[in-house]
Formats: sequence, structure tokens, C-alpha cells
Amino acid sequence: MSPACSETSEHPFLCSICLEVLTDPVTTSCGHNFCKTCISTHWDTSTTSRCPVCNQVFSTKPQLKVNIMMREMVSQFRLPCDVCTGTKVKALKSCLDCVVSYCETHLEPHLTASGLRRHQLVEPVENLESRMCPKHSKPLELFCLSDQTRVCLMCSVLEHRSHQLVPLGEYLFEEKKVYLQQMIEKRREKLEEIRESVRIRKEAADRAKAEGVEMFIALMELVRRGLKELMKTMEEQQEAEEREAEGLIKELEEEISELMKRSSEVEQLSHSEDHLLQHFCSLKAPPATKDWTEVMVHPSSYEGTVLRAVAQLEDTLIDVTLDPLTANPYLVLSDDGKQVYFSSLGGKSQR
Repeated sequence: MSPACSETSEHPFLCSICLEVLTDPVTTSCGHNFCKTCISTHWDTSTTSRCPVCNQVFSTKPQLKVNIMMREMVSQFRLPCDVCTGTKVKALKSCLDCVVSYCETHLEPHLTASGLRRHQLVEPVENLESRMCPKHSKPLELFCLSDQTRVCLMCSVLEHRSHQLVPLGEYLFEEKKVYLQQMIEKRREKLEEIRESVRIRKEAADRAKAEGVEMFIALMELVRRGLKELMKTMEEQQEAEEREAEGLIKELEEEISELMKRSSEVEQLSHSEDHLLQHFCSLKAPPATKDWTEVMVHPSSYEGTVLRAVAQLEDTLIDVTLDPLTANPYLVLSDDGKQVYFSSLGGKSQR
């Protein structure tokens, strides 16, 4: 791999702060990648949480998580040469025969020496020992479908010769493909589950709103009827009291009229000189009058009437019962039977 090619391929995996291959890569909402430590330190020493690449400012410091997929992708660029001393240079190839990874400089003998040119070179990989057959010290290039294990070429002609074998790369590709399909399917199922949950909740909310409107309309009608009955009672009481007062007024006016008539007659007789005594005796007996001393007309008080009407309405409103067969499952009745409230978990889960 040429240096130019290497630089181009590594660019997406370089941290813009330390300019090294990403370590524990995190991705900001603006789409830029940084080492988790680098960006955390950068923000800790700054007055604002700003992206060092595009300068986008975040109102609050983002909570960043390691990008697992990115970490797996950059891991191949961080494999060091096993031969370098001091500062390790990135490995260019791994030798399955030597079980060693080499940088471009230390790989040179494998490209020029006749004895080493026959060695099998692969892209840099970690844990080379795990890729070698412990029995034959050969690369594990095949996969035995019968025993579900990796094998080398020697294994394929000896212990596994009658087994079904496929190239390891092909098996890993299919395995990865199946794994990804399973992940996709699980997420599709979860997506459908969430959508179904949203649909069910929406239907429940719509039903609850419709029932709420119906309930409050009924309550308003109940209050309206209660108010109407209260007004009727108070008006009837007022009319009865007015009739009683009018009767007393009429009775008083009649007595006053009769007494004034007698007073006038007495006044006329007092001016007559003839037969005064005879005329005085001829006067009618004074009319029977009523003792009005104890007669009182008090101002009406409707306090008791109003309080009784409100208490009756309150009893009607708070004595609630729910039919378990028809009531919305999301409407829950309190233990004292006085309140009904909406629960997203449904009534059964509250018991």
C-alpha cells in the first residue's frame, strides 16, 4: 500500500484533534468523529461545547457514547508492527507462517527473500495465534459445517475429510450476513411493536377523550338541571313569602281604612251640639282588630337552600361506579369510590 493511498484511506478514521487514528471513537450530532478523551478534554477546557471541525455550538454538553461500528472499522488501522522497537509503526501485512505482523519496512524480506516469499501474507489481523491450527500450525482457512469449527488444510484431509467444508471467508461472510439480517429483523419487529403501541395508545386516548367529553357534557347537564331546580325552589319560596306579605299588607290596609272611617265619624260627632250623647251611643262598636305586636316579616335567607342543593349535587357527582364490562380499561376508580382518573397502564395493572 502506497503512503498516499494509506493516508487517503485513513483520513475518515483520524481524530481532528490529536491527528491520530481514533481511539474509542465518538460521533457528534453534526457528524464528526473524535477520540472520546480528546473531545471530552477539549470541551472541559472550553467555555462552550463547540465542534472543533464545523464550529457548531451545542446548547448543552452532549453525552457521547463510543461508536462501536466505527471502533471496529478503525481497529485494522491501529494494528502495530510486531518487530518495531520504540514507537510502533502500523502493520502493513500479517504473515500466517511467521505468526507476526510487519510494517512496510520489516515486511521487505518477505517480498524479496526466496524462502520467505512462499509465506502466506494477509491483511493485518490481531490474535494471529487464534488463526493458526494448534495441531498442524497451519492457517485456519476452512470451516467445518459438520463440526462447526475452523480447520486447516491438513485437518481437511485427515480428521475432517468426510465432512462438509467451506472456505472460512465464505462462512464468515454468510454468518455476518445472517447476523445482520437477524439484527434488521429484530429492529423491524421492535419498530412494528412501537408503532402498534402508539396506535393502541392513540385509540385509547381518543376513546378516553370522547368519554371525557361525554362525561363532562353529562355533568354540565346535571349542573344545569340542579341550577334550574334551585332557581325554581327559590322563586317558589320568594313567591310564597311575597303572597304572605301581600296578605298582611292587605289586612293592615283594610284595618287602617276602617279605623280611619270610624275616626272621621267621631270627629264629625264631636262638632255636633244636638243630642251628642244620643249620637255617640248610636255609633257602632269599634271593629275587631288584630294585635300586630308579634307580627314580624323577616328578610328571607336562602343559605340553607343553596347549601342543600350544592350538597345534593356533590353527592350525585362523587358517588361514581364503573361497569367493568363497559368502562374504558384506562379509567381507574379510586379505592374510596370518589375519583376517576386516567392511567396509561390501564386499570388492571393498578390492582
